[in-house]
Amino acid sequence: MMPRYAENTGVSVEKSKAEIEKTLQRYGADQFISGWDQAQAMIGFTMSGRQIKFTLPLPDKSDSDFTETPTGKERSEAAALKEWEKACRQRWRALALVIKAKLEAVEVGITTIEDEFMAHIMLPDGSTVGDYMAPQIQVAYEKRTMPNLLPWAEKAT
Repeated sequence: MMPRYAENTGVSVEKSKAEIEKTLQRYGADQFISGWDQAQAMIGFTMSGRQIKFTLPLPDKSDSDFTETPTGKERSEAAALKEWEKACRQRWRALALVIKAKLEAVEVGITTIEDEFMAHIMLPDGSTVGDYMAPQIQVAYEKRTMPNLLPWAEKAT
């Protein structure tokens, strides 16, 4: 199995989140917000007139990856928490890398904000373009037809 990016990082979740916020400011974001629940974390920002949202799935604390050793032996509660925190740190480092890479690609003219963040651009109903389009892409491939326009757009006659 290939190693994961930053799988052994010591950089805290808080430092990664602060790095993301600083990076967004440096590249011209107008707003920033973050939050979390047990299953996911979320960051949102506004840039170039677009609201962009990333949802970061968080690992389940009760998953055997954390509660058991690789040999199947049960871990203590403290050891399981330590492994879970390690997995959270890795995910936040990966998110920081993705955002920084996308913004740098836009900055040097390789791509555009819309192209890099398309799936994460928020629509008026609070969903993202990715949320809306993923099921339609599946249907398009199954039926070999083009998906409908966005739901609030005028229907073609």
